[in-house]
Amino acid sequence: MERVVDGPDGNERLTAASGAVLFVLLAALGVTILQVHSLLTAHVFIGMLLIPPVLLKLGSTGWRFVRYYRGDGEYVAKGPPLLPLRLLAPVVVLATVVVFATGVALLVQGPQRGIVLGLHKASFVVWLVATGIHVLAYLARVPRLAGADWKPRAGEGAPTRRFLLAGAVVAGAVLAVATVHYATPWVHWQDFHRFGDG
Repeated sequence: MERVVDGPDGNERLTAASGAVLFVLLAALGVTILQVHSLLTAHVFIGMLLIPPVLLKLGSTGWRFVRYYRGDGEYVAKGPPLLPLRLLAPVVVLATVVVFATGVALLVQGPQRGIVLGLHKASFVVWLVATGIHVLAYLARVPRLAGADWKPRAGEGAPTRRFLLAGAVVAGAVLAVATVHYATPWVHWQDFHRFGDG
């Protein structure tokens, strides 16, 4: 794994690049939330597409966390994030896991109101606030870091990091195509509750 991330600098590039991809996809997901009744299928498609890039981002940040707290010299020398961001990180991770896990659970269990739907909505609110702060804290640095692996002489690990990022997006697209049909019962259920019982 160390050759993949190429030390703390490579890890930072991979984290930033996956964050940039997530920023674009999450912006698209946000549009579907504004019109979720008419864009529910798109919401499900983009949500499922996001899962592999989210896992890549969690993996890269988790790698840094483990290496730093195990006392790896390079990672210790690089230093930790600012204390407020370190305190916020568990909230971001937990809210991310819950919002995606409950989203998948809703697709598996099918249309119904209940605790899972409530958890999905509540975790989204927590996730939105925590992730919004996280994004604002790193926004200025991301373009430079995310683009670094796409420049000539980007470094030994750059091709592997580009492959990981592209692979996560492709895997997300495959997952989204394979599972988007699970949105259909929700679309019908939603239409029935909007028009069929009024």
